[in-house]
Amino acid sequence: MPEAAVPPPPQVWPTLRARDARALIAFLVEAFGFEATTVYADGDLVEHAELAWPLGGGIMLGSAKEPTEGGEDPWPLRPGTFGAYVVTDDPDGLYRRAVGAGAEVAAPLHDTDYGSRDFTVRDPEGNRWSFGTYRGEARHH
Repeated sequence: MPEAAVPPPPQVWPTLRARDARALIAFLVEAFGFEATTVYADGDLVEHAELAWPLGGGIMLGSAKEPTEGGEDPWPLRPGTFGAYVVTDDPDGLYRRAVGAGAEVAAPLHDTDYGSRDFTVRDPEGNRWSFGTYRGEARHH
């Protein structure tokens, strides 16, 4: 039996800031199944974290910084404003997992007119996460 293909390392990293980065990381792992591959932190302040998505890709995040902490924030992203679409092979199972972990439902499971099975939830910080079976259009070379 051939080995499962290992997803390529991400080359584009969507990034976000969090009010409580440690809690958000724990939620994203428990509710959605992200894998925390790297977390650099000092107490509750997360300087840098990387979370891998099992099917490929990932996100980076860190704690939101107050301007008083050593000058202006060089990456001033407002917590709770992030949004992402994430491919899943099991939207029904993931929906149950996410709701069971406390994700707020923005759009329940539904079939789209383009053949995907999708749902959208919010994490505790207010970020929107849409999951579905649609894998995007094929690349044309």
